[in-house]
Parts: sequence; C-alpha cells; structure tokens
Amino acid sequence: MTSARRILIDAESTPFYHIINRCVRRAFLCGEDKLTGKSYEHRRGWIVDKVKALSAIFCIDVCAYAVMNNHYHLVLKIDTDKAKSLSNREVISRWCKVTKGHDVATKFMNGETLRDLNRGGAFTT
Repeated sequence: MTSARRILIDAESTPFYHIINRCVRRAFLCGEDKLTGKSYEHRRGWIVDKVKALSAIFCIDVCAYAVMNNHYHLVLKIDTDKAKSLSNREVISRWCKVTKGHDVATKFMNGETLRDLNRGGAFTT
C-alpha cells in the first residue's frame, strides 16, 4: 500500500533522500535494446535536463545521479531554508511551471478576491 509523501519524507530528520525509478516489462529507458537493436541513448540527456529543471523549481539539490538502461538513481537534498523562504505567490508560480494550474491558483495570481470556500493553507493572504 502506498503512503503519503508527508508521512514518508521528514526533512527535519534528514534532508537527504535516495530515489530510484525503474522501467517495467523489459522496457528501455536509455541504451541499446539487445533484443531489437534499437537505441534509446538519446533519452539519457532528456532525463538529466529534466531533473536539473525540476530541481531548480522545487528547491531540491541533486547531490548525485546515475541514469542506467532501465532505471535511474538520484540522491537529493531538500533545501528547507529556501523552501520556507518562498512566499505563497512564489510557491504557486513554481507549481504552475509543471502543472496546468488550478482555477483558485489562477485567481490568486491575478489578485482576485478568494471566497472563504476557496481558501486553503497555501492560498490565504
């Protein structure tokens, strides 16, 4: 059973985390598939570039990484001081860089008044 990230990650205990993500069903992330002879090596650069971009958005430092044929490893450090210093507007702006956003977030960013029903912990002014 999966657990919520707020339960799994406690940046006060340790800001460092080892992350692994792997492909399934003999799929190739990068490298050459010996069965078909097809090369997926071009994906390695995509993955490295995406990790760099996401780390800048989410106040995460990449300490080490390894991109293998069917999985990758990341050693990450949460920059808690930087994350805590972000304003609500900065958090929403960063979140909208990787998602399509949300109506409430758009209203907040446009300076519209939010009804009490729309207000949550991150959207209070």
